[in-house]
Amino acid sequence: MGHVMSEDGTRIAFDRLGEGPALVVVGGGLDDGSESAPLATELAERFTVYTYARRGRGDSGDTSPYALERELEDIDALIAAAGGPAHLYGVSSGGALALEAAVASTAIDRVAVYEVPYAMSDDAVGGWTAYVEQLDEALGRGDRAAALEHFMRLAGSSDDQIVAARSTPMWPGLEALAHTLAYDAACLGDGRPPRERLASLTNRTLVVTGSGRDPHTAQLQPGFFDDAADALVTAIPHARRAKLEAQDHVADPAVMAPLLTEFLSSP
Repeated sequence: MGHVMSEDGTRIAFDRLGEGPALVVVGGGLDDGSESAPLATELAERFTVYTYARRGRGDSGDTSPYALERELEDIDALIAAAGGPAHLYGVSSGGALALEAAVASTAIDRVAVYEVPYAMSDDAVGGWTAYVEQLDEALGRGDRAAALEHFMRLAGSSDDQIVAARSTPMWPGLEALAHTLAYDAACLGDGRPPRERLASLTNRTLVVTGSGRDPHTAQLQPGFFDDAADALVTAIPHARRAKLEAQDHVADPAVMAPLLTEFLSSP
């Protein structure tokens, strides 16, 4: 594991694997960077893959106060360490962060995102607004368990699934990351796709969803991720749409890797 120093002095931990053009993988909510390791292994024959712990997670530091701009600077630091420029691949809320980074930086080549959870309906936006308020209140009183429960309900988990999750060995680790849910919320802004900012993107962009039904997001409105992806393709000038059959919100790296390789390597 290596470290880079972000502009505000925060140490960002990363792993590097493979040889080839640089590719930075941006994780989503409650991911300390470890979820990307299997994908990095799949891609390492063609790319130098950088997986990292976003600030406040894993071995990375966390300097207050948080601001979205600091996370963009973290990505800049990783790209500089890679010798820049680099491709970005972002998952879920990490996809929103990857898109914001591409808008802000000229050191980014191509961008791919998977199932970015932007809200498209008025009901979904209302649910997002209520969630952010609940999250802020729970974290403000130091109740990380409640913050996690609010997030799981927003993501489409049932009450039974939440009760079951609290009794698993994973729960303490999730509580340790719960404060970073506010960071993911900042990446998604008011919940809607930032169409005006995205219209300025000149990067070739791949927008991907799965076609499978994830039991942990079963209570989301049908087509939630597809509607958001379609909106992104409409907003981004050089965007391409793709769908992976039989994949849910956590895509199989062996299925995702060939699609990313083809997109990132094509003329």
